Amino acid sequence: MRLSVVIALVLIAGLVPLNPSPADPSPSAANLGKKIANVTFKDANGKSFALYDFKDKKAIVVVFLSFECPVSTSYSQPLANMAKEYGKHGVAFLGLTTNEEETAAQVAKLAKRYDIPFPVVPDVKLLAADALQAKITPEVFVLDGNFILRYRGRIDDSYIERLKKHPEPTQHNLLQVLGEMLSGRPVREPATVAIGCPIHRPTANRPPEKGAVTYYKDVLPILQNNCQSCHRPGEVGPFSLMTYRQAVNWADDIKSYTQKRLMPPWKITEGPEFHNNRSMSNQDIATLAAWVDGGKQAGNPKDAQPPRKFPDGWQLGTPDLVLTLPDDFTLGPTGKDLFRCFVLPAGLTEDKYVTAVEVRPSNPRIVHHVLLFVDTQGEGRKLERLEQDKKPAPDDGHAKKTNLDKGPGYSVAMGVGFVPKGGLSGWAPGQLGRHLPQGTGYSLPKNSDVVMQVHFHRNGRLEKERTQVGLYFARKPVERRYVGGVLAGGGGGIGPLRLFFSIPPGNNHYPLRGDLWATGDFTLYSIMPHMHLLGKEIKVTMTPPNGKEQTLIAIRDWDYNWQETYFFKEPIAVKAGTRFQVEAFFDNSSQNPNNPFNPPRRITFGEQTTNEMCFVFLGGTAANGARRLPLTPSAPKKE
Repeated sequence: MRLSVVIALVLIAGLVPLNPSPADPSPSAANLGKKIANVTFKDANGKSFALYDFKDKKAIVVVFLSFECPVSTSYSQPLANMAKEYGKHGVAFLGLTTNEEETAAQVAKLAKRYDIPFPVVPDVKLLAADALQAKITPEVFVLDGNFILRYRGRIDDSYIERLKKHPEPTQHNLLQVLGEMLSGRPVREPATVAIGCPIHRPTANRPPEKGAVTYYKDVLPILQNNCQSCHRPGEVGPFSLMTYRQAVNWADDIKSYTQKRLMPPWKITEGPEFHNNRSMSNQDIATLAAWVDGGKQAGNPKDAQPPRKFPDGWQLGTPDLVLTLPDDFTLGPTGKDLFRCFVLPAGLTEDKYVTAVEVRPSNPRIVHHVLLFVDTQGEGRKLERLEQDKKPAPDDGHAKKTNLDKGPGYSVAMGVGFVPKGGLSGWAPGQLGRHLPQGTGYSLPKNSDVVMQVHFHRNGRLEKERTQVGLYFARKPVERRYVGGVLAGGGGGIGPLRLFFSIPPGNNHYPLRGDLWATGDFTLYSIMPHMHLLGKEIKVTMTPPNGKEQTLIAIRDWDYNWQETYFFKEPIAVKAGTRFQVEAFFDNSSQNPNNPFNPPRRITFGEQTTNEMCFVFLGGTAANGARRLPLTPSAPKKE
């Protein structure tokens, strides 16, 4: 439905539910019903203008923005659309930034980058922020034609908390308020709680007390060692942690997320030792908390250790073969996440073994993860050709085409559209390329294609991406190919029948379980659990014949947005007769903020993100060049 149609409906009646969640904190009512004092600004050309210059408007929307805050930038397109449509009804939009390090010219350039059509200028010395008592970006303030504040708060309820979104917003607060004001009705909910990034207000510099925790001496080394590999310009972290100001802006979250062990992202709570363990020490977590509680003091810049140097280019050295897209893929600014598959012809004239894979997204801000599959039959090419041959939908004369996702590849729901002949691992944020154990390798036959599935996030602006995949071939003979097996959790039954499960609505701890038995000896090197949005926790165990049960992996706080393959530090020798078990729990209640349906619905197995799965992918080597690990869902018969 076009935004103009929505506006018309809102002008007629209040169609958006207005009841806030009882869990919401109390919104601020500061300055509501009062006239806001005039404030002046300067644009990129040095020209001055004032808030009161909008005196002929029916309403003025003042929105505090930050181009460093991913919550703020995610609203760029919705705000742009509203400004264009409501401009026809006499509403003005003004964007203000509060980063004192940004000039008006820099702000204008960033606003243009995000296609924001209304003026965006710096709020020098936070004069407007203080007048309105703004605390968050993005936070909106709606004034009437007499500059009386009628609304303050969020744009909509897309976010449950910073960086955590509802699948779909249910309350469009700014849209509702403007509809009420333009139709002469009172604003029924004049204040809501804005969610985003705090506006940093500089404090007076004072020398830290003896022994105080400071940024330059104590905090910066922790950020360098644990955070900056992702949280730096051009990397996958949604914001940077390279400067004191950036650390202060995110200080409360740094304390909260590290204490909850949500960051650095190491989801494993039980199991043997793994490679690339990113968990933070208790001492470092306590230091960060002490810094925040102690007033986030900067300290002496001379105490800072040298900046951490990050390697440029391929982390594992120059690859033997680099695969990339024939052209950029363009991702639209708004909408649901996109799963896109790309066919990358390997062009091999002989069979090869791959011992390492390195994935380099050109735009890691929008790439959530990458999975790589081997296609020996050209199935991916057929699917890509079918999609590329599709004719664009005709313009009905009333709406512009809104699908801005364009470029190579094809889209299917959670998969690649066919059964691949094998895999080549993948990539997730923070995951480093690594060589397989000596003497092992992924099989990549001649004349085959690599099909790359990319999970894209949208960030509020039109983006382009061209991921590269570096393949490293075996230099020494490969004794055993690296292969996989799948442990499925579900309902009763054996084999495919196990997948016929049904998670009832309202149940917040619904179990799915599954078993596998080893029919032969093999070596286990890696493990990767997989669930969707309702996933809550998962645990995988193995019990050797006549042995004790041991945990392979346990994750108590499942996050669909962070899934990776975990490699054991010490390979695990599996004996024939070993039993593997998975037990997972799912939350299909309305209290689950990730639930794609409100009210909840009955959920069954399926590839769509709104369906569910419970799989555990095992990686290792088996004897005699087997293409699969020797596993069966049938329990061995007792003699």
